[in-house]
Amino acid sequence: MTTHKVGYLIGSLAKGSINRKLAKALVQLAPPELEMSEIAFRDLPLYSYDYDADFPPSARAFKDAIAAVEAVLFVTPEYNRSIPGGLKNAIDWASRPYGKNSFARKPSAVIGTSPGAIGTAVAQQSLRSVLSFCNSPQMNAPEAYIQFTPGLITDNGEVTVESTEEFLRNYMQEFHLFIARVLQVLPKDA
Repeated sequence: MTTHKVGYLIGSLAKGSINRKLAKALVQLAPPELEMSEIAFRDLPLYSYDYDADFPPSARAFKDAIAAVEAVLFVTPEYNRSIPGGLKNAIDWASRPYGKNSFARKPSAVIGTSPGAIGTAVAQQSLRSVLSFCNSPQMNAPEAYIQFTPGLITDNGEVTVESTEEFLRNYMQEFHLFIARVLQVLPKDA
């Protein structure tokens, strides 16, 4: 059984974020072949190319954390019909300096939750556009736009609606299969 290391980024910096709850649920529902770890970005300063010659320690640690995983899962809310600024800043750090893009050839998937009926659909499309430019192969299906209702996911990551739990379990299984396919075609050492 091949195990794949997957880093996940939670787009919201809020400690009580519903997307943090969703991430906890996804970690619990992931197949055993996925070794999940959060890659935090709260401490990153705002990116500027002035840092390209000498990244600050927090940015070096962030890039090292992405380099240590084989795939990336983005769990993000929607802010003003796009992705949160902190997440975009983190992506900018990881994809710089020019020629040292940490996302290149690294499989990724995007999911999110919000109280609204479209469940982060616009933010996800915005993020997909950024990831395309970063040359990150993306799982395009199944799409996952989760409308969060009170009690849907507990603080411990337990999904209380059986059909949602099954959907999320399937999403993570599909992500596992996608990672395996991508890494077969684009091996890490290539």
